[in-house]
Amino acid sequence: MVVKKKGGLTGLQREVLSLYRSCLRAIRKKPPESKRNFLIFTRQQFEQHINISKSDFTTIEYLLRKGRHQLEIYSNKGVRNIAVQSPIPTVNRHSKAESSTTR
Repeated sequence: MVVKKKGGLTGLQREVLSLYRSCLRAIRKKPPESKRNFLIFTRQQFEQHINISKSDFTTIEYLLRKGRHQLEIYSNKGVRNIAVQSPIPTVNRHSKAESSTTR
């Protein structure tokens, strides 16, 4: 994993990183049985927009505002869980039974 020095990040990159860390801190306050769902949701939201150009300031600023608003809502103690679409599990196309019959 390559880690840039803090001085090497742009202002928007620092804001995105700060929002992600704030989300992770908020997840720590959730009930143990729902922490995984909040983590999956958070990762999905950030990964969904990973390919946005660093120079697309308007979109990044919009997503930061949206993310902060979502964080404010989901940080509420009344929000105890979140429905997420679990990541699709990796399926091995060649099961052990298949490989033994093809030899």
